[in-house]
Amino acid sequence: MKLLNFPIIKLTLCLIIGVIIGYYTSINLTLHIYISIALLFILGVGLFIAKSQYKQPIWFAALIFITTISIGALTLSIKEQWNYRNHYSKHQTISNDSTYIINFRIRAVLKPSNYHDKYVIDVFKINNKTVSGKSLLNIQKDSTILNLKVDEILITTSNFKQLNIPLNPHQFNYKNYLQKEYIYHQLTIPDNKKLFKVSTQDHTLFGYASILRERINKNLKQYNFKDEELSIINALLLGQRQDISKDIYNNYAQAGVIHILAVSGLHVGIILLILNFLFKPIERLKHGKSIKIIIIVILLWSFAIIAGLSASVTRAVTMFSIVVIGINLKRPTNIYNTLAISMLFLLLINPMFLFNVGFQLSYLAVFAIVTLQPMLYKLWKPKLKVIDYLWQVFTVTLAAQFGVIPVSLYYFHQFPGLFFVSNVVIVPVLGFILGFGIFVIILSLLNILPSILANLYGSIISLMSSFVSWIAQQESFLFKNISFNIVHVIISYLLITVIVISLKKKTYKSVIAVLITLLFCQSLLILEKHQSSTNKFIVFHKSRFSIIGKKHDRQLVLHHNLNSTQLKNEKSIVNFKIGENIVKTKIDSIQSIYKLKNKNLLVLDSLGIYNVRSFKADIILLRNSPKINLKRLIDSINPELIISDGSNYKSYQERWSKTCKAQKTPFHQTSKKGAYVYSY
Repeated sequence: MKLLNFPIIKLTLCLIIGVIIGYYTSINLTLHIYISIALLFILGVGLFIAKSQYKQPIWFAALIFITTISIGALTLSIKEQWNYRNHYSKHQTISNDSTYIINFRIRAVLKPSNYHDKYVIDVFKINNKTVSGKSLLNIQKDSTILNLKVDEILITTSNFKQLNIPLNPHQFNYKNYLQKEYIYHQLTIPDNKKLFKVSTQDHTLFGYASILRERINKNLKQYNFKDEELSIINALLLGQRQDISKDIYNNYAQAGVIHILAVSGLHVGIILLILNFLFKPIERLKHGKSIKIIIIVILLWSFAIIAGLSASVTRAVTMFSIVVIGINLKRPTNIYNTLAISMLFLLLINPMFLFNVGFQLSYLAVFAIVTLQPMLYKLWKPKLKVIDYLWQVFTVTLAAQFGVIPVSLYYFHQFPGLFFVSNVVIVPVLGFILGFGIFVIILSLLNILPSILANLYGSIISLMSSFVSWIAQQESFLFKNISFNIVHVIISYLLITVIVISLKKKTYKSVIAVLITLLFCQSLLILEKHQSSTNKFIVFHKSRFSIIGKKHDRQLVLHHNLNSTQLKNEKSIVNFKIGENIVKTKIDSIQSIYKLKNKNLLVLDSLGIYNVRSFKADIILLRNSPKINLKRLIDSINPELIISDGSNYKSYQERWSKTCKAQKTPFHQTSKKGAYVYSY
């Protein structure tokens, strides 16, 4: 491929490989440093040798790539905060119930849950020992107490707890998500009364940005903006989505325009055009063009800081900064090179960006637009300018969708069939909405915003949301619960790549490449089908209820005590069916005995009655808090394992756990260890 002729693209690919290797291996930081130093030394010697040769040897290029891979793995290890001796986890025991005096600073305000306000905090002292590291802070909601603010320094007495693991198969792994943000533990505080504020005048960049956002919101609230309108303005212009309601978020997601609620390349590109227009007169001065570029880059990064330096805005500002600088230096840049340079720069700063969904979707969308849009646009050339403009928007949207559909299906398992309608309507006017919004914010900060302008802008936001809501209500065009795993993602991108290559180069080799790819994809599908044919017995975790599943190939038999409404809305079952590609589901009542190949499972309910003279019970499932003498049961049956599901009282489970520990019998509590899965 011609793309691989660009050295920066090769180096970026090697860095990505290194980050992936570093993420999935457990090599310690010291060893990573030694390996990288050794490779850099060898590379230096190789450079000296290669200089004396007329043509660059292949081994020297290979050495550069291996060194870059090593640097990628090293960068990931360096950023892992718990690799350092002063990380707070090195100064106290996470697993015990002892309390500590903890000093911390509020770093970011997160979207609250049903019962807690959530924050990211920087820990800097434990029992007066200086430490470092980020943690999650959960505070029980209290409407009478104001929320905490960014940069506030507080003291509390508490203990760090492990992050909650997903309790059912194929459930979203919030613990894994937080660890990719370098957050490894959490604090849970009953209320704000357990927190003591420390007076300080020091502010970080995040703090100043938060103060500015608060001032903007305070000024906007003086006008008649609805809460819904303010939440969308915060998302569109300030990169803050905490106040977006679940209904609004779902509407934008189902309409296929959720990307406009996250400040990204589209927003930054529009802002760049506005700034370029406003500062055009500066070019008349001596060195005016350079001054203009410096001002624009500074303003773009100021906007990124105001928006909270999220992955999407940081990525977009980095890429456009490189483009602007390249243009100023009068060096036409290849767009693929620009993408590679921005990706390389971002991954060196924060290698965990690679695992960020927004990061992946953004680069895939831009890459697809650059590659596919010209091909799609050539299929038809309208004569009317209006139709031609709409056709351009449509081809851009379609190309972007081709780029992101596989990854989007893998993460979200749904496809908005009317995405092109919503994008063709909203994207062309988004520039006006953003420009108008910036103008409204500036006037509000100066306290000279006319009410008529505020009302007009609020009406435009409401009109956009109403249109999005109408699109989202066309449920027949929304395809939900689509099973799509990593094998399907690989196959999709392989097929898209070879098809594009074959269309660009209609040669014998391209036809052979398509046929080989088809055979490879077919082999992957056969392998994937073979792996999914495994039978499974699952005891799901559900608080106050019991759900038992038996999977055979692509069929699931559910035994439960839920009502029909609860069963329909039960997320754990929906996730399992999607993850396991279940096509048929049967419902049955909970049985007393289950045969699991060569194992027998006995279910004991609230009656606590059991008679196992006729067979051996290898596994015991306790449900609905049976009043039994567990020690006597273990002595008489001698089971290999005892399972306790979510329908049991917590006090019972604690007593059973102690009994099993004393009897040296394995005990699986679904509320702590997650669902029990037996494959056979």
